[in-house]
Amino acid sequence: MHVSKFDEKMATYEAALAKIDKGGDKELLRKVAKGLGPSIYNTDSNKVACSDKAELKRVVDNFCKKKLGMTDEAKAMEAVQAVCKKYVDRSKHRAVFYYLVAKELGMESHYD
Repeated sequence: MHVSKFDEKMATYEAALAKIDKGGDKELLRKVAKGLGPSIYNTDSNKVACSDKAELKRVVDNFCKKKLGMTDEAKAMEAVQAVCKKYVDRSKHRAVFYYLVAKELGMESHYD
């Protein structure tokens, strides 16, 4: 049986998510990962570094504002910071991180 690269990534993301959110919404996680496109296969772009303030700002600008349509930058940054506190793995997968931010903001319906 051949497992696609995407399914391999999903297995990794689901395992990471299970540590944080036991009853995680795998369908939403899949949609978030698909929405990230080929970047999930790139070693540099598939992780989020909470210690990098410029990167957190990019998450707010490119994901919260552009993708989710969030207009309140302070609220978006609060959600990103909350996810940094919750998602303590050293390597934070971007798909899992974005999933958690969407949940934190209550904007899961954006992916419906």
